[in-house]
Amino acid sequence: MKMRLHQFLSKCGEFSSKRDIKEAIWGGEIQINDSIMKDIKFEFNPNTKVVSYQGKVLKLPIKNHYFLVNKPSGYICSRLNSQEKELGKKSIFELFENQLSKNIYQSLVTVGRLDEDTTGLLLVTTDGKIVDNITNPKNHIRKKYLVKTDLEITEEEIAAIRNGIAIRIIEEYHTEEYISRPAGITLQDVDLAILTIDEGKKRQIRRMFDTLGNYVVSIHRLAIGDMDLDDYNLKIGVFKEISLQEILEKCT
Repeated sequence: MKMRLHQFLSKCGEFSSKRDIKEAIWGGEIQINDSIMKDIKFEFNPNTKVVSYQGKVLKLPIKNHYFLVNKPSGYICSRLNSQEKELGKKSIFELFENQLSKNIYQSLVTVGRLDEDTTGLLLVTTDGKIVDNITNPKNHIRKKYLVKTDLEITEEEIAAIRNGIAIRIIEEYHTEEYISRPAGITLQDVDLAILTIDEGKKRQIRRMFDTLGNYVVSIHRLAIGDMDLDDYNLKIGVFKEISLQEILEKCT
């Protein structure tokens, strides 16, 4: 199985950021079979080639790990860049820091992303394959959310959500238009709904309600497929290691 050099280095657990990886490659500090390699996109089979950094042989984690997290509000689902650090942002990966070996910690990725202010069920893993299985919209995996809105949710809004909403996003130099797939919605209160969608476009739930003229106050993810957060009794900010088999049975 071939992979690109930068992908290998991001998973081996030796580097703390993508910038460090690039600097090591471009600085001639990475060797493959004793030859310096400065091509960040170089493809090779890590099972047949030896990669070293400053004389140390680098290896991929032997075993994949899978974690379920009850995500708190105020955490972003990516590693922090320098600007985000200056702004005092917090990363979901901080919850794992000093709790796992360096190799595993540096190899962690989130299975999809929740907005900074969104809470609830989040999967974090070292296994890139399961990330694609769950996040690929072609697989139609259901995600269930508890959504609180500023205004009452009307019958018209419910009908629109169930039928699909035409969404238009205008950003600098870019306009995106799409129709959301039909979603399930049931009211828990006049301004509180359980929403089930099988796609996950950026800020989709907020944009659906924005288009309908209703502001989303909070979003809490309850479940992915048949994996329900309530079944795990996790407090906010706590994670639990689970098995691949459990994910395959409940989420795919």
